[in-house]
Amino acid sequence: MNKVVQSAEEAIAGISDGMTLMLGGFGLCGIPENSINALVKSGVNKLTCISNNAGVDDFGIGLLLKGKQVKKMISSYVGENVEFERQLLSGELEVELLPQGTLAERCRSAGAGIPAFFTPAGYGTEVAEGKEVREFNGKKYVMEEAFESDYAIVKAWKGDTDGNLIFKATARNFNPMMAMAGKITIAEVEELVKPGELDPNFIHTPGIFVNRIFQGENYEKKIEQRTISK
Repeated sequence: MNKVVQSAEEAIAGISDGMTLMLGGFGLCGIPENSINALVKSGVNKLTCISNNAGVDDFGIGLLLKGKQVKKMISSYVGENVEFERQLLSGELEVELLPQGTLAERCRSAGAGIPAFFTPAGYGTEVAEGKEVREFNGKKYVMEEAFESDYAIVKAWKGDTDGNLIFKATARNFNPMMAMAGKITIAEVEELVKPGELDPNFIHTPGIFVNRIFQGENYEKKIEQRTISK
């Protein structure tokens, strides 16, 4: 099965209005820059985006927000995006905030075929409103359901044409879990190699989970908060 596509535009083919997307990354680290830019250019809208954060105003998912292409954000941290704040406070954007561990486990559960799980995180807060609560060994737990997403879009350091992926350092973050969870998974990589060139002992995501893969270009790898010593 040939999984290689030649461009981000070809990779996102089939993504249409109203779909739910998972987007890897943490802050601006390990985000699928090329794919997001292609989504911006495509004009697709009314998207539900599942991502740890919403990018910044001029980069990442922030570009989709700027173009009013996102209907709902499901995230755990959104503090660096002024446009996100404006849309939330004005009622233009629907937002579901989750504890970061819950977000990660809802991704992982989707990939593992687990429909729901119980967690103590969020009990007694707005996070638990409308959700089933059970007691185990004298402690209250909130039931959280696995995510359902039409596409998962991730970014890896290296990949082969069979779809096997290796992530680098902190860019690993949410990417491996999301790669397993999408009905269709798109992977963009910095370096695309032939099968057999990756050491199988270091592969983080097996190719069985990846449907489309391409070699990205012109990565900016911006720094969200630059701190230097005086």
